[in-house]
Amino acid sequence: MDRLAPQHVPIYESGSQRRSLWEECANEDRPVVGIRDARRGYIVRYDLQHLDAELSRSALRDLRARTRAQRTYPTGSTDSYPAGTDPISAAEGVGGEAGPVSGELHADTETEARELASRLSEIVFESERWR
Repeated sequence: MDRLAPQHVPIYESGSQRRSLWEECANEDRPVVGIRDARRGYIVRYDLQHLDAELSRSALRDLRARTRAQRTYPTGSTDSYPAGTDPISAAEGVGGEAGPVSGELHADTETEARELASRLSEIVFESERWR
């Protein structure tokens, strides 16, 4: 599997649905990429912990760059800051936590979350980019 299509990214709401997704991915020896339907928006989650792996530094850098590129920051002029760049905080610019083992990235709509998860799955699923 090279990438999840946006319409195939699993969405879960409950703890039992989350556990079921993690168990399925662990049984298939693949990373978790899914979306949590939260009270205020959606959270794209990825996880490699059950594989005893983490993203390489370059993969993590690419993942963060792809995430920032998909977002526009509401303050600051585009002359001063490139599109998608947060002038205040890298974590805020990414929209959550993006670590080498797991991450939670926020999106306002289900469509945005599905697109983001699909783009990030390309990096997360590529085992050559793990360490």
